[in-house]
Amino acid sequence: MPAFRSRAAGIPCSEEVPVEIDHFSHGWLTPVVAYVMSFTGSLLGLRCMSRVRSGSIFDGWLIAAAVAIGGTGIWVMHFIAMLGFRIDGAAIKYDVPITLASALIAMIVVWLGLCLAQQRRLGNRGLLIGGVVTGLGVGAMHYAGMYAMKTDVAIGYDWPTVILSMLIAVLAATAALWFTLNVRGTLATLGAALAMGMAVAGMHYTGMFAMHIGDQQHHMPPSGAGAAQLLTPLIVSVSLVTVGMLFHLGLTEVGGTTPLTRRPATENYWPTRD
Repeated sequence: MPAFRSRAAGIPCSEEVPVEIDHFSHGWLTPVVAYVMSFTGSLLGLRCMSRVRSGSIFDGWLIAAAVAIGGTGIWVMHFIAMLGFRIDGAAIKYDVPITLASALIAMIVVWLGLCLAQQRRLGNRGLLIGGVVTGLGVGAMHYAGMYAMKTDVAIGYDWPTVILSMLIAVLAATAALWFTLNVRGTLATLGAALAMGMAVAGMHYTGMFAMHIGDQQHHMPPSGAGAAQLLTPLIVSVSLVTVGMLFHLGLTEVGGTTPLTRRPATENYWPTRD
């Protein structure tokens, strides 16, 4: 896949050296795997939401859906894609606390969005408010993850593209919340998960393309953990949790003998599940 190039400013023209930003240093591998994980997290989240029956914001399936969508569908997708990110001639490290905080941000904002969206007393405002809150939170997670990336060249951003990425995040989050509350049936759920994965990936790469080499260069070596040292074990850990959740979900669907009861219509929640 093509690399995206930027030239460092502040250097005389006779000495200007191109600095290459490559978002696909491993070719199609990282974007494809990232999309597969986003699809998997979205699918798992949709299936978990289909099993929510209580009105509690601490319902176990609701929390599981937030972990699946926020943790796997968004956070893991982001950092798998980042494994393919490279700046020619520059070292890249990651700040561990900020990287972990970005994962918490993703899961918390998805949980908050789901809680808001399913409040029947808010009507359509609940879905819109939840979509805006979740979308801004997803954008915050993305740029927190980018801030966690430390390198020995200055990074700048094209703000119109940043704003576009945030708009995509809000629209994608609103659509995702609508899917979680309204989609039923195997084929419809698969289609919704495919669409959610595309939306998350679109937001990510739009935000990434907003990056450029800044006007100033510095040569202090970055501190932090390398991608292989930090991201690989984190991604593997979250992926194993996802597989465990999928296995547990499959067991409860196949082995369950007691039918799930629908919420009473008098509850202040959208009665969208069978």
